[in-house]
Amino acid sequence: MTNAILLFQSHSFLSYGSFQGNKSRSFGHQRSVEQQRRLLRSVRPKSSKSLHSLSSLADPSKHHFLHVNDLTSSQLSKLLQIALEMKLELKQLGKYRTKPLDGKTLAMIFAKPSARTRISFETGMYLLGGHALYLGEEVGIGKREAVKDVARVVSSMNDTIMARLYAHSDLLELARFSKVPVINGLTDYNHPCQIIADALTILEEKKRLQGVKVVYIGDGNNIVHSWLELTSLVELEFTCCCPEGYEPNPTLLDLVNRSHRGKASIEYDPWKAVVGADVIYTDVWASMGQKSSLQQRMEVFSPYQVTMDLMKASQNKDTIFMHCLPAERGRECDDKVMESHNSKVFQQAENRMHAQNAILLYCHGILNNQLV
Repeated sequence: MTNAILLFQSHSFLSYGSFQGNKSRSFGHQRSVEQQRRLLRSVRPKSSKSLHSLSSLADPSKHHFLHVNDLTSSQLSKLLQIALEMKLELKQLGKYRTKPLDGKTLAMIFAKPSARTRISFETGMYLLGGHALYLGEEVGIGKREAVKDVARVVSSMNDTIMARLYAHSDLLELARFSKVPVINGLTDYNHPCQIIADALTILEEKKRLQGVKVVYIGDGNNIVHSWLELTSLVELEFTCCCPEGYEPNPTLLDLVNRSHRGKASIEYDPWKAVVGADVIYTDVWASMGQKSSLQQRMEVFSPYQVTMDLMKASQNKDTIFMHCLPAERGRECDDKVMESHNSKVFQQAENRMHAQNAILLYCHGILNNQLV
């Protein structure tokens, strides 16, 4: 199966749709439509459901999406396949054939600002036929107004909530009191939408997730936590390379060990960590809320900058570079790496929308018959 996409050896894919039409649309630094078509053809089973039938799959049972491992391994595999097929349809036609979220509204609560999260959800909802409503810091969730009060009010007038918050406990409370599905747009604990987009990008580039070696270099932050959640579902190898004292939450390392699926490890030497890497990933050294300690962090993390020399130390010419953005060029990575042919950063950024569009359908219960 050298030409097939291998996510999980023990799970087969369900098809999202068969696609026709010859209108092509470019979305940045992406492979051609024909390449995407071949990629999908290698895994599509003979029987398939088209996008036209999606709206008829609606189920009153809806879902929150708060952690990557809210999904099962099989559900994750199929969700990624659906996202890939949705992306192809959009590239071929410049739109989706139907509007499965016609008349639906997404309330986006931003305690933390973001360019990619807002753009990807707003554009995605428009393409799916719905509408996204932006609620900024002025809402004062957990400060000006209790989280549970915001949850009750917002969910009474919207079909879904996406929240980008500081405290993960606020997100859990929001989901507890909401009448509608809640999507985690980021917290200080994890960032599941980003990691689904990352997995989609690796799937496009490597044709598989199983057996891929991912090396993250930098702070053991919320991105790392979601990568560990993913590793508990997928037979991949994940290494967090960080300075001592900046390791990820050990309970998530335990989660991976208990899963008996992927492998997770901590390494302190970046030159040792990257050997054999298929993916080298980094993030900013100081996230929002940590800028007061930036100078100290710059001193601690300076040996962990991703340079072209470090990329070459992987001893793998096909190693790809990933970054969740925004990037502080010249700190965690240099400009040459960002602009190199190994960099898939902007493909990764675009895939936020494609991954989240599939997540939106999942949360609305539209994919229940396919993610079984």
